[in-house]
Amino acid sequence: MKQYSQLFLVALLSGAMTLGAYKLLFDTNGYFSSNKHPLTTLANESYAKKVGLSGDVLDFTEAADKTIHTVVHVKNVSYKTVSNPMLEYFYGYKGGQTQEQVGTGSGVIISEDGYIVTNNHVVKDASAIEITLNNKKSYKAKLIGTDSKMDIALLKIDSDEKFPYTIFANSDSVKVGEWVLAVGNPYNLTSTVTAGIVSAKARDLGTSGIQSFIQTDAAVNPGNSGGALVNTRGDLIGINTMISSITGSYVGYSFAVPSNIARKIIEDLMEYGNVQRGILGVEGGELNATASRELGINQTEGFYINGVTKNSGAERSGLQKGDIIVKLDDHKVSTFADLSGYINTKRPDDKILVTYTRDGKNRVVPVILSKNEFFSTEFKGIEFENINDADKKRLNINYGVKIKSITNEKLIPYSTELKGNIILSIDNVRATDIETVSKLLNNKEESQSVRLEMINKSGEVFRIII
Repeated sequence: MKQYSQLFLVALLSGAMTLGAYKLLFDTNGYFSSNKHPLTTLANESYAKKVGLSGDVLDFTEAADKTIHTVVHVKNVSYKTVSNPMLEYFYGYKGGQTQEQVGTGSGVIISEDGYIVTNNHVVKDASAIEITLNNKKSYKAKLIGTDSKMDIALLKIDSDEKFPYTIFANSDSVKVGEWVLAVGNPYNLTSTVTAGIVSAKARDLGTSGIQSFIQTDAAVNPGNSGGALVNTRGDLIGINTMISSITGSYVGYSFAVPSNIARKIIEDLMEYGNVQRGILGVEGGELNATASRELGINQTEGFYINGVTKNSGAERSGLQKGDIIVKLDDHKVSTFADLSGYINTKRPDDKILVTYTRDGKNRVVPVILSKNEFFSTEFKGIEFENINDADKKRLNINYGVKIKSITNEKLIPYSTELKGNIILSIDNVRATDIETVSKLLNNKEESQSVRLEMINKSGEVFRIII
């Protein structure tokens, strides 16, 4: 009997151990359970879920559904006359064949009455613009205005119905690593959604226009240009503009105009009919290890002032050569893109607080932004200024800077022929405006040769080297 009792006790203990091991290892919250999270979780379960990668966290359906009906297909129809140089040479044939060219892209409805924002390059040279909504309804669109520098265009469609539209978010609040959706309507296939994260902010690609892109790894292909970059709430944080690719298709990164910049341009086009640009009135460049070493300073972040424009807000506020701008209002300035991106959201006569470093001490001064068109820049004894609307109309051009005066001794004998000419490019870089030219020339030494392409008062294009 005693032997049977011992066997029963051993069996009971074995069963208890087996049951305990099963509960520990395989039950709902066991070590090998499918519900067990492979990472260490925080005590606060709700916060742990926010940073997880489970399917119930990364649910973009609400944001996608909110956005796809506001993104449209943009069809651009233009006409180009193609001539035959052989016929012209041998037979004096001056005619040409007119060919229809069709370009496509995407756009975003931003108001219930039918205003649409897209890229300037999507509708450039358009003779007719057609908009197709996600529900396949089509409308003829009117071009309200464009900003080629920032690659933004504003369109308008009309209907008795109210259109769904996307709400602008504050792009300054976007964080690197934040999930985003890129929504476009390429090839008229209805809206297409891709997801990714914000890879970088204030990205400077060295273009002649905007230097403050939002960079994302969400897939964006050419037909998505002008589409929406939205946050997980479906609010607009950028207008998809370009990709970084050798093949022409998406290979890793895409770039968007921040919504704060796009919104300011759109409001200007609606209210004034053109873009109102404010200017700080400083020239210089961003600091890095190399630049700081050459300048003999320890600071490696910020915008180093190499010159101050006469009669500008910067001059009136006492900023001077050698000062280092580190903050505009509450926005940190580490690079030129940080500075230009914030200034591009402002207008003439806006007041901003500039924090700068001088003699190792931080100082703060209010600066009233001036109008860009009033300023000029000088290089090698040639002073340049922005062209006006009359110059553009007379010479049928939409960009360039004018030679205002000449003090270069070698060029003074030709000053009559050169003054008033419009510079189209400098060393094959388009001379978009004074801001672009100033930045370009600031990186060149006085001893360097510079190649200027210009158009004279008679409309003749020629080049000189100075």
